[in-house]
Amino acid sequence: MERKRPTGVTIIAILAVIGGIFGIIGGIGLLGLGALGAGMGELGAGVGTIILGLVALVIGVGEIVFAIGAWSLKAWAWTLGVVILVISIVLSIVYGALYGDWGSQIVSIVISAIVLYYLNTKHVKEAFGRV
Repeated sequence: MERKRPTGVTIIAILAVIGGIFGIIGGIGLLGLGALGAGMGELGAGVGTIILGLVALVIGVGEIVFAIGAWSLKAWAWTLGVVILVISIVLSIVYGALYGDWGSQIVSIVISAIVLYYLNTKHVKEAFGRV
């Protein structure tokens, strides 16, 4: 019997692709800025920016992989989605604590928490074959 993809999962998959594309673009941009900074003698700032770029790149690719798996209701995609959301929440907390920019971070945390809650609802877990 073929499982029916919940509408919320469809929406999340589409948004994950969009977020993943922006994450990859942002990651590539940060890698370029970091390399430029390191090349201009600002090694510390350059390396930090390169690390942020790599993290953004990995998360962006992860979001796209999640979206593809979620669209097909693969069981592994549910796990990947949960992991990405938890990492997103942790990174938002760290960023807010380091830079004091809690405004946008609170929004990010709340959205990630809502999606995390939704992925853990019974009908969504059943759709992914996780129950």
